[in-house]
Order: sequence, then C-alpha cells, then structure tokens
Amino acid sequence: MRLLLIEDNQQTQQWLSKGLKEEGYNVDIISDGRDGLMLAMEQNYSLIMLDIMLPGMDGWQLLRVLRSAKNVPVICLTARDSVADRIKGLELGANDYLVKPFSFAELLARIRVQLRQNRVCTTWLQLEDLQLDAAMQQAYRAGHPLSLTRKEFGLLWLLAQHHGQILSRTLIASEVWGINYDNETNIVDVAIRRLRSKVDDDHSVKLIITVRGMGYMLNIAGKIND
Repeated sequence: MRLLLIEDNQQTQQWLSKGLKEEGYNVDIISDGRDGLMLAMEQNYSLIMLDIMLPGMDGWQLLRVLRSAKNVPVICLTARDSVADRIKGLELGANDYLVKPFSFAELLARIRVQLRQNRVCTTWLQLEDLQLDAAMQQAYRAGHPLSLTRKEFGLLWLLAQHHGQILSRTLIASEVWGINYDNETNIVDVAIRRLRSKVDDDHSVKLIITVRGMGYMLNIAGKIND
C-alpha cells in the first residue's frame, strides 16, 4: 500500500518513514508543497499525510487544488491546533486532522481507519477487461465469471486497488491473511500462482506480474508478459 508524506521537517520525515515501512507501507516523501501536489496528482496513492506549513505552496492551497481532482484520503499533520484551523482543514476536504506532537500509534490507527473506510466506499472496479464486484465477491475477465475463493478474491481486489504498484509479500500477507510474512512460508506465492491460473491462463494479455525480489503487481496496461 503506497502512501505519500508531504512534510518539510526532516526529523519527522525519518521518524514516520521508518515506522510506516516497518508496518508494511510504501512511503514516498516530499518536502515542497508544489512538488507534493504534482506527485499527488500524477500518482495513485492510498492516503496522503499533509503538513500545513510548507515551502512552495502551503497545505491549505494544496488541499484545495487536490480536492478539485481527487478523492484520496488526506490526514493533516500540523502544529496549528486552533479550532478555526481544524474547521478550515475539514472544510477544505481533509479526512482527519492530527495536531503535533502526536504519537505514532495514534497516527497509525487513524491511517487504518481511513484506509478501511475508503475500501468500504468502493465496491466496484473495472480495469481493462477485468471487473470486480466487492459486494458480490465476484470477478469477471472479458465478461466471463472467475471461480475464486474468498481469499483469492481478496488478493485480486488488493492488487486491483493498487494496480501499477508493486506489493510486497509482507504487505499482501498482512492485508489478505492478517499475518506477519515469514520468509520460510510460501503462502503468498502459492496463492498468486493459483490466482494467476484463473485470471490469466486463458488470455494472451497477462495481468498479474511477478517483480523479482520485490513482490507482485496488477499490470492493467498489459505491456509486460510474465
């Protein structure tokens, strides 16, 4: 799962990056508001953590522009703790507002809440000729239903939500099975192999891609064959 941290304090960057990576998240970090907005608009992030006092463009401006184009969850991280500032952040479209200093455990809990709510809100995905219906736990390829187990559907849904992004075995094991990945087990590889046989075997364009040494991804462009 890929997150974006827009924060100009290097100590905060290092602290949050270390903690979030240990929890299995991929984190991109940028210090400048304008550059952060450009990255947020160009990439598909699962969640954005946004400081308010930034060089280049402040967080208020960034949030206003971002909200005109995207509905990605945003958590404001700021030392500005007045009620007026909190209200302003929420009215501009922030999903949550966390005042510095804060504990990492609290931020992590709020991130999980936002990601869970965002998953609940989305029940249908269509990527190329792949359709996923979360409400019915049913997947289709080129209009034909795929016979998937609940875990296989959950794995495909995870890959589809983060299409074009490499998901590590650690992240997949945590999100799909709720376990810590053990290098001595091949649970993820076996599940991917079974899923790939159902999704890709009857099609010339292969969607589920192995990125050696890193993990797996759903390649909706169909430009890579595996």
